[in-house]
Amino acid sequence: MTTTATGRAPRRRIRLQPIAAILIAALALGVPFWLVIATASKTQAEALAPNLAAPSEWRLLDNLATVFADGRMLSAFFGSMLVMVPAVVGVLVLGSMAAWILGRRGGRLLAVVYALAISGIVLPPAVVTIVLLLRQLGLAGTALGMIGVYMGMYLSTVIFFVTGFVRTIPSELEEAARVDGAGPARVFARIILPLLRPVLATATILICLYIWNDVFYALFVIGGRIDTLPLNLYQVASAGLYLQNWHLIFAYIILMSLPLLVTFIVAQRRIISGITSGAVK
Repeated sequence: MTTTATGRAPRRRIRLQPIAAILIAALALGVPFWLVIATASKTQAEALAPNLAAPSEWRLLDNLATVFADGRMLSAFFGSMLVMVPAVVGVLVLGSMAAWILGRRGGRLLAVVYALAISGIVLPPAVVTIVLLLRQLGLAGTALGMIGVYMGMYLSTVIFFVTGFVRTIPSELEEAARVDGAGPARVFARIILPLLRPVLATATILICLYIWNDVFYALFVIGGRIDTLPLNLYQVASAGLYLQNWHLIFAYIILMSLPLLVTFIVAQRRIISGITSGAVK
């Protein structure tokens, strides 16, 4: 009897460990999510001191409609897209091409180049220097300047992710394509780039999140000349439109998060299938 009891105890502990981990993760994610939803659904008086209490009357749809109508969200949405889409596409293309070269060729010189290329991950960008340089180039306060800043900031991230993935791709695939007469550009477009979809999907998610939620660099580079969603929220909140209106601020955050959330939910299966196929290959 004693052996049976002691044998059951470890099994129960093993079963309880995943449950405890799931509960902790659910609390860590669920409490902030509930705080945002509950605050965005309250009246101004109830939301003056944000807490976890449920609203006495749910006004989420009314608050969302007020924010959308009065917060200039539509123009800010297109401003965010104007900056994010070219920056993400450019950094993925340039980063994957550079990572292909760095992953395929060896030597001390390229090792130094690789170290310099990924140094942007740990070295913070100098905001003052960036602003002064953009002013000298005539790109301060422009979308092109902001796109260049984002590409320079996140190029190191793409190179770091993709270089290690390139080294796992058999070089025989490229050699076979070259034997058939394919040039470097065609080899990259037809052979390498399709195999990079899993790691590029991960990099795309990270970079989109960084750019979509950025307000610090956008404030210094483009100021108020181009509206992005985080910058617009900062401006209208500091100008007094949302002053002490926490229910509207949290409602704005919900609307600002919806485009990326919907995109990730729709593309989730494709991302998982791409990662799986890349692992098999």
